Amino acid sequence: MNVFTEFTARVVEAIKTTDLTGKDGAELDLSRVGVEPPRDASHGDLATNAAMVLVKQVGMKPRDVASKIAEQLEQDADIAKVDIAGPGFINMTLSDDYWRGVVTTILGAGKDFGRASFGKGAKLNVEYVSANPTGPMHVGHTRGAVLGDCIANLLNFAGYDVTREYYINDAGAQVDVLARSAYLRYCQALGDEIGTIPEGLYPGDYLVPVGEKLADIHGDALKGKDEAEWLPIVRSFAIDAMMDLIRDDLAALNVHHDVFFSERSLIEGENDRVEEAIKWLEDRGQVYVGKLPPPKGQLPDDWEDRDQTLFRSTEFGDDIDRALKKSDGSNTYFANDIAYHFDKYKRGFAQQVDILGADHGGYVKRLKAAVKAITEGNGGLDVKICQLVNLMRNGEQLKMSKRAGTFVTLRDVVEEVGVDAVRFMMMYRKAEATIDFDFAKVTEQSKDNPVFYVQYAHARTASIFRQAASEMPNLAADRVTLSSASLSGLEDEVELALIRKLSEYPRIVEGAAETQEPHRVAFYLYDLAGYFHSVWNKGKEMPQLRFINAKDEKLTQARLALVQAVADVLASGLGLLGVNAPEEMR
Repeated sequence: MNVFTEFTARVVEAIKTTDLTGKDGAELDLSRVGVEPPRDASHGDLATNAAMVLVKQVGMKPRDVASKIAEQLEQDADIAKVDIAGPGFINMTLSDDYWRGVVTTILGAGKDFGRASFGKGAKLNVEYVSANPTGPMHVGHTRGAVLGDCIANLLNFAGYDVTREYYINDAGAQVDVLARSAYLRYCQALGDEIGTIPEGLYPGDYLVPVGEKLADIHGDALKGKDEAEWLPIVRSFAIDAMMDLIRDDLAALNVHHDVFFSERSLIEGENDRVEEAIKWLEDRGQVYVGKLPPPKGQLPDDWEDRDQTLFRSTEFGDDIDRALKKSDGSNTYFANDIAYHFDKYKRGFAQQVDILGADHGGYVKRLKAAVKAITEGNGGLDVKICQLVNLMRNGEQLKMSKRAGTFVTLRDVVEEVGVDAVRFMMMYRKAEATIDFDFAKVTEQSKDNPVFYVQYAHARTASIFRQAASEMPNLAADRVTLSSASLSGLEDEVELALIRKLSEYPRIVEGAAETQEPHRVAFYLYDLAGYFHSVWNKGKEMPQLRFINAKDEKLTQARLALVQAVADVLASGLGLLGVNAPEEMR
């Protein structure tokens, strides 16, 4: 139940009952009629642009059009008052009975309140994390992991058939560096003195057990081989070991993928799927041999004025055409990415979502162009860029260096502050905004810590039910009974304001899914918690407003119904963020 969608439909029906007609008898176009919250809450509950939309079509003054529509809306029993404001905006104030009915609706829907269906079961692929398999996940990967997971949750809640995918970058030079680093640890496990890890190799101790396992399996056999012989053996083993480590790290964050796709699989096996994708584009005239213009400003050292195999990405919205082959004839990373997205399309994913790190901003246009080309306009790619996370402790930024092996891992953060704090706080900013993640702030028990504030609200709902069971042991307070309880006693403004806030949830979720912006849910939950805490606090000051009144069973049931509705929405929203909804806080 989306209040705004519901009343958009009612406004449209009201227009149809007026004598308004288009010029020369043309049918009215009502597709742009909408209902939103008014800019000023004192103006009412809802506002519609209907009159402004119809002005040119009917050839009348805006306020005259508004008057005709308002006259019909006033006949709606759920609308207590209709006002015309400014040049012709129509504001509506809904009846208290309508708002009380929202509580009953929430209790009837339970966990499905706010669920949308605009996805219509369409297959959709969300690819996220996709870190190089060269070591444990660090805090920089954490935000993208949570963002992708929450976007997948939202799109699933909106009716899409979502597949969560991890793209293993196991075909680049970095995995050869990993293999050489693991081989050094293998030699160490056999008793060699390796000294300081050479520049360019990975220094982390996480490779020590990999080297030891290699020694257990192969003994000293690998030491007698040339690099060309041992490199593929060690590389394959090390990649598998790192992916096991990464899966464990992601599980600690409650992130689980459906598919792990190997980049190397695109070029190995019977068919080279990168060449296949290039040939597919070539057959459609999208590949040519030519020269790229020099970049603006100072020329980079690696720029070459030579003929190259190029993709006509400018025909699909990119700034320049893009190279598919390097000077040595091997494929560019972009060529591999085209093949990967082409593979996803052939697997049935016309709609795709990629979550990329802050350093990939310049890559977005070419990826979108590639997907537009390979789907021949029948699909699309949404790309979300995750900005950086600054780790803080009591206001002081922590210094990190992955190359020096001094980075903070995902597991370090989760173990110190808990998975709920990590997931919620990673979503408590827009993806394009940098996050300052302060270990001290995210563990304090105060309103200034959003995750505590929201979880405490849910725990408080459970506490109220426990208190009711203690004070009124014979009171029926199950969901079925509360769903049919009389709610006429909910009449104080703070109670009605809380219900109005609850009614916003479906619109918030739909908007968050459509824009792929989970922070909207996090912001909403914090606001909802504030409304709920306000009602609780007012009950402390005014005993007649307390949730439990041992002398009035019907009023208590009405207020417990409201509390249950709050619990349902908080639990639903926290679930979309992958955060627990606790029954008590300790």
